[in-house]
Amino acid sequence: MINNNELNPLIDASVARLQAEFGAAPEVAVVLGSGWAGAVDQVQGAKHLAYGELPAFPRPKVEGHVSEVVVGMMGGQRVAMLRGRAHTYESGDCTGMAGALRSLKRWGVKVLIQTNASGSLRPHMPPGSLMLIADHINAPQRSPLVGEPGSERFVDMSSAYDAELRAHAKKVAQTHNLKLGEGTYVWALGPQFETPAEIRMFAAWGADAVGMSTVPETILARHAGLRVMGLALMTNMAAGLSAEALTHALTLQQAAVSGERAAAFLAQLVAGLTELASLRA
Repeated sequence: MINNNELNPLIDASVARLQAEFGAAPEVAVVLGSGWAGAVDQVQGAKHLAYGELPAFPRPKVEGHVSEVVVGMMGGQRVAMLRGRAHTYESGDCTGMAGALRSLKRWGVKVLIQTNASGSLRPHMPPGSLMLIADHINAPQRSPLVGEPGSERFVDMSSAYDAELRAHAKKVAQTHNLKLGEGTYVWALGPQFETPAEIRMFAAWGADAVGMSTVPETILARHAGLRVMGLALMTNMAAGLSAEALTHALTLQQAAVSGERAAAFLAQLVAGLTELASLRA
């Protein structure tokens, strides 16, 4: 549960540090999941700031995540990239990204792009595929807003993943002749991988991909008033859909194989956001 009396001073201090280091906020921030880290290499004029200097930011403990904020340009679009996120399975607390996301909003960020590594539930999206998240299923039914005061906690999630941003992503994919799936992401708490029976249940629910992140951050971001886009990189077929044993090492291996293409698409997508009139307003 978030204690706002404790968190708000940490957010104030984090925003002050971000402003001191980077100046005014970019309009777009990206959370880089496994397989997407190569996008940082395409940021021009990059400046780096460790999470350790931002009191409201988490200290992720997952292999493959680097804890820093990187700010620079992608094409004509200025962007902040978050290398590392807190996962609920690390502590049981689904509010781990609250301080970071609220700091971004208070700093002046408008759009949050979330990326992750996922297991595919659909044969037409094999490992290496990219999926645009159109909706999500909160399988654990855990909310980072439990205990929040006021009517703002009753966040409308009917359009959690911004329709205009999704249309932009599809246009960029088409322009660059890149196959981009679209579907529903289901959040599983982890850290253990799902059983084949759980995967069959998720598929029956209408899920197309499964992972252990993203949903709590989307809830927090929408509560904060950020627009959200979600992208999933398929690193494996989900349990029971292939003969391969699931391990974190396998996830990182496949993410490394497919990451260059994912990162290139992300850079194209971010650079193209300058075309959106809603971001120029």
